Amino acid sequence: MSDLPKSVYLNEEGPREGFQIEAATIPTARKIELVNRLAQTGLRHIQVASFVNPRAVPGMADADAVVQGFQPVPDVHFTALWLNERGFQRALAHADRLTLNGSLNLYASDAFLMRNQNRVPEQQRAAQHELIAMYQQAGVKVKRGFITAAFGCNFEGDIPVRRVVQHVGDLLAIADEHGETIDHMGLGDTMAWATPESIKRVVGGIREAHPDLELLLHLHDTRGLGIANAYAGLEMGVRMFDTAVAGLGGCPFAGHSGAAGNVCTEDLVFMCEEMGIETGVDLDALIDCAVLAESIVGHALPGSVLRGGGLRKYRQQQ
Repeated sequence: MSDLPKSVYLNEEGPREGFQIEAATIPTARKIELVNRLAQTGLRHIQVASFVNPRAVPGMADADAVVQGFQPVPDVHFTALWLNERGFQRALAHADRLTLNGSLNLYASDAFLMRNQNRVPEQQRAAQHELIAMYQQAGVKVKRGFITAAFGCNFEGDIPVRRVVQHVGDLLAIADEHGETIDHMGLGDTMAWATPESIKRVVGGIREAHPDLELLLHLHDTRGLGIANAYAGLEMGVRMFDTAVAGLGGCPFAGHSGAAGNVCTEDLVFMCEEMGIETGVDLDALIDCAVLAESIVGHALPGSVLRGGGLRKYRQQQ
């Protein structure tokens, strides 16, 4: 039985998710232009950059300049991604411009953990305790837990639901041990193994164990099921999604050249509005941002509503 939310909360990740994977160097000024335009659409959360090693992710070499360059907007949370203490310290230097919330992370795939972090599961769990200590020393609250590769892995295959549920419980327990309360738990379809059915199985399994836990879906569209998986999540009552304008991006470590970005923001906004679910986003303004994003990267992007537009103007003609 469906349990559709009345509204959704979208974490726009296009400026980070998108520009991290582009082969060409995107001018800093154009990245800032996209961030500023997105901030005028009604989106309440925009991830603007990633503080990572520029040798590993050259597209994020100008992260500090991007963060210093955008125009802050009241009630819009601008955030950044970091993977280690050095990245966090860089983000902390911009605490006057960024919303800083601590995040804990476990991997449902041991193989991908080794490939991405060069760690075994015991090391990753130990690192979460160290992260909390780092956050608490800086006065930053832990708000988000995240399970990477929650639906499947190119290097390990299918992921048992029970393992994901166990990892969710582990993160909640680790946070609680240090007096922290995770606000929501993200489930990453990092390598696009999810299907609508597996979305329902995993979300359902977590709901059985933790019925009051807010869930977020981080969906990739590599196999064309991003929006279908989002729909399945909506039917399960999920109301938080990571998205990317125009379908920008992809994971540079996923192991295939066709890795696509998060589920397309304007496509999800369009679908939600047609379902009577409030987004708070101006779809026409968002489509303009998608057009801008495509012009910035200089090649076609996969968003569908970017091409077809919304239905408002046609309804107005009737």
